[in-house]
Amino acid sequence: MTWVIDAVHSHVGFSVKHMMVATARGQFKTYSGSLKLDEKDFSKSAFEGEIDVASVDTANADRDNHLRTNDFFDAPNHPKITYKSTSIEKKGEGEYVVHGDLTIRGITKPVALDVEFLGTSKNPYGKTVAGFSARGTINRKDFGVAFNAILETGGVAVSEKVKIEIDVEAVQEG
Repeated sequence: MTWVIDAVHSHVGFSVKHMMVATARGQFKTYSGSLKLDEKDFSKSAFEGEIDVASVDTANADRDNHLRTNDFFDAPNHPKITYKSTSIEKKGEGEYVVHGDLTIRGITKPVALDVEFLGTSKNPYGKTVAGFSARGTINRKDFGVAFNAILETGGVAVSEKVKIEIDVEAVQEG
């Protein structure tokens, strides 16, 4: 069964430590994806998604514009971030680890996401919807996102560790 992400009711976000003491949060406003769910054996399911890098939104236009440059995402040359699952393993009731290939700036690395299946329901239009929550952590330098500034205190302005936070409502097709 194929399901598509309902971008109106989903969220693709990230957070990163800033100045060693605070957390900066952001999101991507434009993305798409699909799931092929095997309802009898979720581990046989598959997911793929695509993010429009230029849609980055941290609630600060100057920072967003900087993130689009070659210092970070290099949106003009690498306009998409993609993820495609390679395997899924069950952790517990409704909990899974989705292994997949994440591509940022043209660099592809394996990334595991902790995924929770939140159940299914009918939306007001009579369509069946499913909810998923996914969390993971990457090192941005692994993907060539290496810009930083050294602080007088000896730390760095932006942490290498980036937390990924995805909440999806998917609509069953057909």
